[in-house]
Amino acid sequence: ETVQANAEETVLKVSSLLEIAKAAGVTLERKPGGSIVSSGWRPPSINGKTPNAAPRSKHMIGQACDIYDPDGELDDWCMENLETLGQIGLWMEHPSATKGWCHLQTFPPKSGKRVFYP
Repeated sequence: ETVQANAEETVLKVSSLLEIAKAAGVTLERKPGGSIVSSGWRPPSINGKTPNAAPRSKHMIGQACDIYDPDGELDDWCMENLETLGQIGLWMEHPSATKGWCHLQTFPPKSGKRVFYP
């Protein structure tokens, strides 16, 4: 139940951000297969097999979502609009650590910084 509630909150917040970014002119690309989401909720068994996944990834508890971003357009927009992330209640991994996707999460990292390194 907790993971489901977390995931519902994550979907709402990420969707809000994507609507704002799209209205600002950001092009959201679909990955092969048709989704803009690269990764959402991951059970521990899948997380353990995911390259470079953190052992305590917020994906495992429904508090993170990776958006397909092959050209970094969404990452760039987010970096220029950190106040929007703050208003919505999202944090992001630094784009230099997420080539090809934009990692967003609903729980602050230990540093408390809006943009953080994994």
